[in-house]
Amino acid sequence: MTLFDLTGRWAMVTGANTGIGQAIAVGLARAGADIVGVGRSIMTDTEAEVTSVGRKFVSIAADLSVPGIASTVIAKALASGASPDVLVNNAGIIRRADALDFTEEDWDAVLDTNLKSVFFLCQAFAKSAISAGRGAKIINIASLLSFQGGIRVPSYTAAKSGLAGLTKLLANEWASKGINVNAIAPGYVETNNTAALRADAERNADILKRIPAGRWARPDDMVGAAVFLAASASNYVHGTILPVDGGWLAR
Repeated sequence: MTLFDLTGRWAMVTGANTGIGQAIAVGLARAGADIVGVGRSIMTDTEAEVTSVGRKFVSIAADLSVPGIASTVIAKALASGASPDVLVNNAGIIRRADALDFTEEDWDAVLDTNLKSVFFLCQAFAKSAISAGRGAKIINIASLLSFQGGIRVPSYTAAKSGLAGLTKLLANEWASKGINVNAIAPGYVETNNTAALRADAERNADILKRIPAGRWARPDDMVGAAVFLAASASNYVHGTILPVDGGWLAR
């Protein structure tokens, strides 16, 4: 048995059209997995990269913040011939404003997408895996703000802190059912969500000063951790939140 071989596995990745989600989808494909991409945006580029390495790609268009959508997503995946046994909850949004000015609309939008939808997709995925009698891996994409407070992103911090707790709770409940639930906590990554920070010369300089690795992460820096948590190498790893942050939290 090869500890990091994903041949014969199906991985469902949310928000797979760009950034971290795209990098993880392609990275899992290169490790042998077929991919189900889930998101609101077209995933043409991701599909092309996945199929270029000889793996299958199924695209499911869905707004994960819509109530009740999780079971529909799983049903569509199964109907397509996929049998997902890895779930990567990557889809997320962010809203920035001072806490004194933060709106209820922005609070609800972020919590619905970044926390509520993750729980119900985990639930639908786990029900499917347990019903089929197969083991499964869930990888949530947490954040440095699962550990720290940050500034000007109150709903994002609340959601990512909640996701850390949810990862541990689900691990406690589902480890005995053959489902591993873990999370990756990326550091500061060059994605669309961080464009505003990177464009702010002062904030960008402050961030770089604190990262021992001396650079922002690239989306593909998350791939190794994702392959590990999806593969048999992590079969005895449950409820872990793995920072991939260039040393930020150690500083």
